[in-house]
Amino acid sequence: MTWLWLAGAIAFELLATLSLRASDGMRRRLWLIPVALGYGAAFTFLGFALAAGMPVGVAYGIWSATGVAMVALLARAIWRDPLTKRMLLGIALIVIGVVLVEIG
Repeated sequence: MTWLWLAGAIAFELLATLSLRASDGMRRRLWLIPVALGYGAAFTFLGFALAAGMPVGVAYGIWSATGVAMVALLARAIWRDPLTKRMLLGIALIVIGVVLVEIG
């Protein structure tokens, strides 16, 4: 169940962060509703994952790294944000780092 809670935390964090981008610098205030709800749910689900026994280093590492990578990829797909070879290398290094922490 810990992995399900963590997946939920990641999904809500993605929703919130992408909604923050969609709010256009908080000028489109309606987007702030999914921002607040998404971050609240993300932290709640992360708390559930920790309470279910997932180590905090593993949970936070996977949560933050997946969030960074997925936001960069989705922002590219949705808004055509830049995604350079250097950025892709950075994402790959993040994934490698999280895997090393996980197996560490």
